[in-house]
Amino acid sequence: MTTFIVGAHGQIGQLLTEQLAATGEPVLAGIRDQQQAATLSALGGQPRQFDLTSSPQELATAFKDVDNVVFTAGSGGANGGAGTLKIDLDGAVKTMIAAEQAGVKRYVIVSALYADQRDKWAQTGIEPYYVAKYYADEWLQHRTQLNYTILRPGALTNAGGTGQITLQPATASNKQIPRADVAATIVTVLSKPQTHGQIYELVSGTTPIETAF
Repeated sequence: MTTFIVGAHGQIGQLLTEQLAATGEPVLAGIRDQQQAATLSALGGQPRQFDLTSSPQELATAFKDVDNVVFTAGSGGANGGAGTLKIDLDGAVKTMIAAEQAGVKRYVIVSALYADQRDKWAQTGIEPYYVAKYYADEWLQHRTQLNYTILRPGALTNAGGTGQITLQPATASNKQIPRADVAATIVTVLSKPQTHGQIYELVSGTTPIETAF
């Protein structure tokens, strides 16, 4: 199964490229800047030109012969409301439209814990980011026919992956999760049809990722 990673040069994207390539599956790494190609190639990915500012029709050409699309691109709320909406909402929706135009069936998106809880958005300090995540998730669920999985991780860290999570963050005292474990979770859900049409919230825990699903 060939997987296209949108946002492959990001932190989760690079980890996912390496982990997915290690399984022997073909990995297409979407890049905007050709200077990023060497990094993704070294991780086992096959770089493919991809610019989220393009039209859905243009993006669909990059999804030719692709089985899975994984959206890991994100501003993290760091580049202002306009930039966040451009990447995390408009960019995400355009890839969904493009995936359907290209005949892709499987789509996994990295959202955010609390994206569906409006009362928590203002407390985060990056409310536009949560607005974008919420409406991108809504579009995926209600405006597409894609076999989707929505992953809503807690606060992302660069700590080493533990390979263990919980899908019940409300019971966890620690609402964080290493990016490496988010990447490993994506690898796992891509191989499990029972995760189609599901939304998962995840933070670090004590359950092995494979067992959690």
